[in-house]
Amino acid sequence: MKTNIQIIVLALAGLAFSATAQAETKPLKALLITGGCCHDYAAQKDILKKGIEARANITVDQIHTDNKTTEPDLPIYGVPEYAKGYDIVIHDECAAGVNDDAVVQGVLAPHKAGMPGVNLHCAMHSYRSGNFKQPVEAGAANAHWFEYLGLQSSGHGPQKPVAITYVDKDHPITKGLADWTTGNEELYNNIKVFDTAHVLAKGKQGDEETVVTWTNDYNGTKVFNTTIGHNNVTVEDARYLDLVTRGILWACGKIDEKGGIAEGYAK
Repeated sequence: MKTNIQIIVLALAGLAFSATAQAETKPLKALLITGGCCHDYAAQKDILKKGIEARANITVDQIHTDNKTTEPDLPIYGVPEYAKGYDIVIHDECAAGVNDDAVVQGVLAPHKAGMPGVNLHCAMHSYRSGNFKQPVEAGAANAHWFEYLGLQSSGHGPQKPVAITYVDKDHPITKGLADWTTGNEELYNNIKVFDTAHVLAKGKQGDEETVVTWTNDYNGTKVFNTTIGHNNVTVEDARYLDLVTRGILWACGKIDEKGGIAEGYAK
């Protein structure tokens, strides 16, 4: 039988090994894009950076604008190579009024070239044009962003708590995560769920229930999405940050089929 001292020594040795593995592993480089209408991005960009970096061996760099319109002046526009040198892009911008197809194609350029993506909350309502309240047709100019996301949404309900249920509890991202209820949040509608999408969680407000978390196969590129994340109280919730971090790791191929995080990437 091991003594308490032996148990403590073994635990410390395990911690030392984990720290050494992390130190020897090159961190993932994530580019977080924030700004635009209707959200406290000035605070949320830092909440996300701190929360993600505390949970995994990931370095989060930021591109942010304080522009609070639906057409934020993000410096990525017109620069298709904006994500060069990164492993993943996290879209958390709210750019509902940016609808020029050339600009949208530029935002999509890294993902078309195979870079994984993570999309949070109002990213689902960005880069839309035409009659986006009706199901888009594959290949149409106003379908490009939704095809990347794997789901088309056009609006949301009131700010009330959302009860989140993980419908695929065996997926590598959701393994070990428990159902939970947010504070006041917006429940996004589902106009169309693409065949390339895989639903992970649904959210419910009263009698209304929609898909709130899913993955997408974008022509072989891994994409993780959640519509949750309007208010700071949600973004700083440990359960939300756990989900987003695991989504990043999965998209970058750092979580195995059993939900285990690759050596050197867990904290």
